[in-house]
Formats: sequence, structure tokens, C-alpha cells
Amino acid sequence: MKLHGLQKMTLLDFPGHVACTVFLGGCDFRCPFCHNFELIDGSAPPVMDDGELLAFLQKRTGLLDGVAITGGEPCLHPDLPQLIKAVRALGYAVKLDTNGYHPHMLGPLLAGGLVDYVAMDIKNSPQNYARTCGLETLDLAPVRESVNLLMQGDTDYEFRTTVVDELHAEQDFEAIGRWIAGAKQYYLQCFTDRDSVPFGNLHAPSRQALARYAAIAGQWVPNTHVRGVDGLD
Repeated sequence: MKLHGLQKMTLLDFPGHVACTVFLGGCDFRCPFCHNFELIDGSAPPVMDDGELLAFLQKRTGLLDGVAITGGEPCLHPDLPQLIKAVRALGYAVKLDTNGYHPHMLGPLLAGGLVDYVAMDIKNSPQNYARTCGLETLDLAPVRESVNLLMQGDTDYEFRTTVVDELHAEQDFEAIGRWIAGAKQYYLQCFTDRDSVPFGNLHAPSRQALARYAAIAGQWVPNTHVRGVDGLD
């Protein structure tokens, strides 16, 4: 498997772990606020293969205890389970980031106990989902199935929404809250503009708006929190 990026150490990406973050290329969504669009449009070349990653992890035994796998969309890769098994064989816990559109991959990973933590994006309310993913239409059934797999399973998880001023409003968070009512934890992540974001003229919501959205969703998901508000007015 070709890997398109490696962050050698992070204290933020995998809760409770000193981890590295592995970036896989490709995604079936085209979110206009994506920070890793170069992994989606093919402009980022591979930096290593899975053999080189495993060699790196062997040298980091005792220094790292987790591996976060992100993208792009990792679940697009049919050999993802083999990569995870090889990482776990070295003694590492594994976190998976996913857009939730591939329950046929996510389900067996959960059932097999291959991942220790899953962070799944909830892009928006159902009525605004396709637009937020940069698509004209979208069948939400796979996303709903992935939500159910996580909420009914034993694997630790979080749902998260990157909040963009132009794409989200109060009614969206009421709809999301009702949708994932009773979820273990839900995070509202503040959009931050970067050079790698594919579309301009997108803005972060205000601190007050984020707090308002979190309060709305928190009626159904009490463990709702806000991330990424440093520097906001």
C-alpha cells in the first residue's frame, strides 16, 4: 500500500495515546473545506509504502503506542485490514478516521476488534449533506449504517462535524442532534482556512455561534464539545 503522508508524533490525533498519523490517498467526497485536498486530487505523491511504515514503527516501539490512520478516506483501500493487522502485530493501538461511507469495510473492522477508536465525520444535517460533501446527490444509507454500527457496537468512537459559517446553521445541529441522539461523544470542530483548502471564501463561525450550536446538539448528545476555537473572536 502506498502512503501519502506521515506525521511522526502527535499528542492530539489519538485520544490517550502518543501516536503517529498515517495519511492515505483518495476520497469519494469533495468537501469544499477539506484540509487534505492534495490527497484527494492526486497531487500529493506517495512518501512511503507499508513496509517502510512498519520498519519505522519497529524503531518507535516504546516511544509511540498508537497509530492514527486518516486520509483521504482510508476505507476506500481494500488492503486496509491487512495494514491494520500488521500495525497491531507490533503492539500498537489503532485509530481510524472515516467519512462513514463504507460500512462494508467499517463493519468487519469493528467486529474483528481491529480498531481501538473511530472518529467518524457527520458532515451536516441530512438535507444539506450532499452539498457539504461537494456533491450534487448522495445516498445517505451507508452513512446511516455506519452511525448505527458505531452506536450499537463496543468500539470507542466519536462523531465530529467541521463547522463552516457558509455551510451550517442552527437547524442543522438540531437535525444532527436528533439523528445521533445518545451518541457517546460529539465534537464540533471549527473550520480553519489553509492554502490546501480547495475553495476560497469560506469562514470559521464565531465563538458564540459554535457555543450556540453545541448547546443545541447537546440536548440530544450531552457529551457535546467544541474544538479549535483558539484565536476566534
